[in-house]
Amino acid sequence: MSRPDPSTTTTTPPARAAGTDLQYVESAEKRRQRLSTGVLIAVVGVVLLVLLPSTTGLARFALSDAFDEVQLPTVALPGVVTVLVCALLLLAAAVGFLSGRLAGRWPALAGTVAGLALVVGFLTWAAAGRDLPFPVSNQFAGTLSLATPLVLGALCGVLCERAGVVNVSIEGQFLASAFAAAIVGSITQSVPLALLAAVVAGVAMAALLALFSINYLVNQVVLGVVLNLLAVGVTGFLFDQLVQPASAEYNNAPVLETIPIPLLSDIPFFGKVLFNQNILAYLAGLAVLVVWLVLFKTSWGLRVRSVGEHPEAADTVGISVRGVRWSAVLAGGVLAGLGGSFFTLASTGSFSKEFTVGNGFIALAALIMGRWHPGLAALMALFFGFVTQMASQLQTLSTPMPSQFLLILPYVATIIAVAGLVGRVRAPAADGIPYEKS
Repeated sequence: MSRPDPSTTTTTPPARAAGTDLQYVESAEKRRQRLSTGVLIAVVGVVLLVLLPSTTGLARFALSDAFDEVQLPTVALPGVVTVLVCALLLLAAAVGFLSGRLAGRWPALAGTVAGLALVVGFLTWAAAGRDLPFPVSNQFAGTLSLATPLVLGALCGVLCERAGVVNVSIEGQFLASAFAAAIVGSITQSVPLALLAAVVAGVAMAALLALFSINYLVNQVVLGVVLNLLAVGVTGFLFDQLVQPASAEYNNAPVLETIPIPLLSDIPFFGKVLFNQNILAYLAGLAVLVVWLVLFKTSWGLRVRSVGEHPEAADTVGISVRGVRWSAVLAGGVLAGLGGSFFTLASTGSFSKEFTVGNGFIALAALIMGRWHPGLAALMALFFGFVTQMASQLQTLSTPMPSQFLLILPYVATIIAVAGLVGRVRAPAADGIPYEKS
């Protein structure tokens, strides 16, 4: 009698347990992901239970700020009860994952409930008994703003890696583009010219990536690290020698203004969040749709995906592998250039050394968490933006959580999400593999 394969687990779904012998086989990979997700959710639920004794009073959530014309009510939740309910929901979801009794759409539903319970429970604990309410509208508006460069950077990575070119140099593209936007914007005091300069810098960095990785077959990961160091060195040197001695002339770029969309921006709550952003936020949202359409609905997108999966087969049918990869990397450079300009033009209008602070690597993480899909990558970028904005908002509420932990909270959340929730992902088959025509 043959022994069962230890890498698989045979389970019986609860809906089919009675009166039937139908079974399904769970792969080892799926089982590991299910168990790791269940353990992670259980740990978070236990953490909420630990925080329960320090929860006092009501947690207030303001749906409007003081300057909104239409004032929505402030929602008040009982702190102890809300945190307890959220903890129990998390533990129930964890039991469902660990037991393996969830099938069909139930795992996705349980994961969604667990995510909402985590956010509501944690924010309730942080806001309970505080003098100021938690500003919900500012939280979501800030999320979209902070996620803007991450979305553009992740889309840059999607185009490059779908074509088979690993782009670790998104951070360097951000930095070079931010510097170019600061210099040109300061000299011309023109936002369009500053954006154009940022795009040119992003494309120039992309051209270096394409030249050495596609034409000269340099290891793409090592090349990306070198390009990042090149961007840090060049921008740092020029900043010390040119910009810092004459900041008023070379480091005083115009700042992007918000563009309220008529009628839509007047909608209570959603108007401020979605329809009162700067031009880069709107372009980021549009870019998600455009990249999806281009990749999956055009012949060029089909060529990009083909050279990223099987360049030899694409070459045999007459597709120029080098040409398609060059075009994809340069197109990604345009998006990275726009993303880099955000750091200069959407905040103070000035540049400082290494002030992209690792956002290019976060965009790369969003790309991987999003499984190289433009829509999912954008959602992961929004996740990081949400956690970053939440950490900033919690600092203003004087929560008992140490400020040092709040600063690293976005990065901790990203590591946890990558390690525990995403599971194993598969990159395009030829991603990072140089192609040399025989």
